[in-house]
Amino acid sequence: MKRIFASFALASMIFVQAFAQEEAAQESARQENDGKETVALTVEQALDLAKERNRTLKSAQIDLEIKERASKYSWNVFLPAVNGSFTVARTTEVDLTLNNNMIQMANAINALSSAIQGKPFIPQPSLTDKEKNHWAMMGNVSASLNLSLAYIGQIRAAKADYEVGKITWEKSQKETLMNIKKLFYGLLIQQEGLAVQKATLENARQRAVQAEANYRNGLIPELRLLNAQVTYENQRPQVESAEQSVNQQMDTFAFLLGLPVGTNIKLVGSIEPEYVNVTSEELLEKYSDNSLDIRSTQGNIEMLKCNLMALDLSSYTPALALNYAYKPTKAFASEDDKWPDQGSFSITLAWNITNMLPFSANRQKAKDLQATLKKLELAMETLRENQKVQVKKAVDTLNQAREQIDSMGRNITLAQRAYESSARSYRNGTTELLDLRDTESQLNQAKLGQLNQKFNYISALMDLEYTLNTDLSSYKE
Repeated sequence: MKRIFASFALASMIFVQAFAQEEAAQESARQENDGKETVALTVEQALDLAKERNRTLKSAQIDLEIKERASKYSWNVFLPAVNGSFTVARTTEVDLTLNNNMIQMANAINALSSAIQGKPFIPQPSLTDKEKNHWAMMGNVSASLNLSLAYIGQIRAAKADYEVGKITWEKSQKETLMNIKKLFYGLLIQQEGLAVQKATLENARQRAVQAEANYRNGLIPELRLLNAQVTYENQRPQVESAEQSVNQQMDTFAFLLGLPVGTNIKLVGSIEPEYVNVTSEELLEKYSDNSLDIRSTQGNIEMLKCNLMALDLSSYTPALALNYAYKPTKAFASEDDKWPDQGSFSITLAWNITNMLPFSANRQKAKDLQATLKKLELAMETLRENQKVQVKKAVDTLNQAREQIDSMGRNITLAQRAYESSARSYRNGTTELLDLRDTESQLNQAKLGQLNQKFNYISALMDLEYTLNTDLSSYKE
């Protein structure tokens, strides 16, 4: 008997010590969290913050700006290419024979003229191989302009690419915000589940404390006390694991919002779906063409057609090339201040005959574009059929989730009454702990089950609005 009492006393001391350590740890965690600034966010505030700070959206915005700039300045293919240069050149050898012959001829003419006029004559000396005779200066300003009908297709393709980019940006934004909204409500469910688990753990702790008091007073046997303590200790790791999971998900949520990881975030809101009355047939008839995936594919088809047109025009139409060059030149040895122009102007009409051949690289590229165009048209058909499946699936989920929410609401009422009755009986000693735990578990399952169905309804409604790219608030009851 003494051994039994000693064992019981040791178990009680361990239990009390563990409980005290747990309370101290919780208090320390609360003080640590209180030292950090808490950010309270509703779902609307979270979405606004994500629009401003989410890195994925910022990257998508940069991609859109690149496409916008390419579309805005696509006309720059009509700008001429203008180049300027200035050159100082030295020739290795200089042939002065021609220049000296011309000087001798000029001296003879000038000598005859001076003799006739009775004036003195001073002959011009012949040129010698001096360093300055090796040097000359040349300037060059050239402009060229190439004109082709293919430019029209290229400009249209750039503008079509920008339109696709705007759709891609819109899709990225809506998809990111939808995922953040889902995570917001998912965290609310996790927090609700954690609160239920903590409440269950607290009930187990109180029952263990009460069992200890009852045992000391000789009201219950030792086995019942040990069962209560084991039940409490078994539930603690589950609660700690659930709390860790919530904290990790909260860090992910902060990352998506562009906040520092570890920020204390308080979610303000509740999981209460707003019911809509819709049918898949009506929605597909009205909003099927609003789909961002369908619009994006249509834009890609239009862009491919523009590129194909540009390729055909470059193959079967000539290109017009205009070139002008101004090249003033002056030798160092020349005493004349003039800079004679050695430039030129040309107009060229050119055809690339090779590009017309059916087996040329140009025409093979055109065939590749045509094949890609056919693939996109098949993808369009697939998207439309898949859209029908997704819309019907979402509407079915809405209807099923709503029925489950109503059914589980009634079940919660019954489970609550059963738990309260079982708890009274347990306190009076007429119900076993196992029966009480069963009724408590059934109540918790009913509450969490209803929360999950509410989340399923909200999630299915978001998926439906994203698939159809439309706001279904006008269908709310």
